[in-house]
Amino acid sequence: MIRFDNSYARLPEGFFTRTAPTPVRDPQLVALNRPLAERLGLDADWLTGPEGLAMLAGNTLPEGAEPIAQAYAGHQFGGFVPQLGDGRAVLLGEVVAPDGARFDIQLKGAGPTPFSRRGDGRAWLGPVLREYLVSEFMAAFGIPTTRALAAVATGERVIRETLLPGAVLTRVAASHIRVGTFEFYAARGDKARLQLLADHVIARHYPDATTPGDLLQRVVDAQAETIAGWMALGFIHGVMNTDNMSVSGETIDYGPCAFMDEFRPDKVFSSIDATGRYAWNEQPNIAVWNLAQLASCLVPLMGNDDAAVEEATRIVHSFPERYQRVWLSRFAAKLGISAPRAEDEALIRSLLDLMARERADFTRTFAGLSDGSARDEFTDRAAFDAWATGWQDRIAALPDAAATMARANPRRIPRNHRIEEAIEAAREGDYKPFQRLDSALRAPFDERADWADLARAPQPDEIVRRTFCGT
Repeated sequence: MIRFDNSYARLPEGFFTRTAPTPVRDPQLVALNRPLAERLGLDADWLTGPEGLAMLAGNTLPEGAEPIAQAYAGHQFGGFVPQLGDGRAVLLGEVVAPDGARFDIQLKGAGPTPFSRRGDGRAWLGPVLREYLVSEFMAAFGIPTTRALAAVATGERVIRETLLPGAVLTRVAASHIRVGTFEFYAARGDKARLQLLADHVIARHYPDATTPGDLLQRVVDAQAETIAGWMALGFIHGVMNTDNMSVSGETIDYGPCAFMDEFRPDKVFSSIDATGRYAWNEQPNIAVWNLAQLASCLVPLMGNDDAAVEEATRIVHSFPERYQRVWLSRFAAKLGISAPRAEDEALIRSLLDLMARERADFTRTFAGLSDGSARDEFTDRAAFDAWATGWQDRIAALPDAAATMARANPRRIPRNHRIEEAIEAAREGDYKPFQRLDSALRAPFDERADWADLARAPQPDEIVRRTFCGT
């Protein structure tokens, strides 16, 4: 059973449309995240039973659910679209966990809504498994993120380039409110709903904020933390549109996302990012751009005068300093430095420059600093040795260096080729590769011989060069 308390659904009409999920033919449970269910105060055994499965598939509505599709707009690759909204997701409601934290429970791939724009509102199995694996890895690593509660196969086919097996993801988030949600009302000049939305976000996420300017600052700070975390993992979101930036600071919408194998700062995987707008090294800049759009939405609530514009500009411009502080902390920890100094940035960047020149594997290089295997990732080993001399001098007097590195450098990441292997097997009804990968990614720091193959870089014929949204 789920005890719902649906604060967003209590907002006035115009924030959403009341939309029920579309039932599916033959739901089968693929995965249930029992630790997350416990975190939410839900009965995992009930969720795996017939009533729980019917809810996770969208075939029945539990008592207290108020299914809605949320309205929002967004800048997509820099171009503004005044109406987007949940085109294939239905928010069942909100649950308050035993510790008082509030979470959305949303079905992604639950069928068409008024925002579907002629789409089928469905998801196919591949993107559902990808989001399940990647979002849970991010959570295990400590990056703010939406979570995956369950994946359900629908027993139906969806049409993309071909017929593909359908699935529904049950996604959990502190909320699904986006920068694009604010843009929806700002574009319509609806100051009253902008104010209601700002008040709702403050109450839900930032109760210590007292003004719209405070709210903007909290979102800037939260995004600086999250983006710096992405960068330290070699993670590329792939589609950082404003409708894919959460005001809670959570990573949201794992579409064409990917993790780098060989390090290239300008790396792009997404098949729809033809210009490299959302490349790895552009992500901090795009975050600032997106936050500037949020600031524009909030200016009318901040006084709508020159002083308001100046305040909003100052707050957005605080992002680089906050981001740089977190970036330095994250990357210094990867070198074993728990209390970085300003001069450590040069040490970090010189290693990154060498890695880029050598196309060294991002994850294996940092993980290999602990056991000496990082050197093997370079062909110019003399250059690495020269860098390592300065690094070893820096950490020689740091007794916690090994422990700091162990906490900062995962042994395994969701390698693109391993995710694709798991998806291909699942298409044939074999979920064992997915289950094994899921287990390994939930313990990213553990050294285990039986998972050693999951830490290896792809062979040339295994390299994934492009990723896709799956919509």
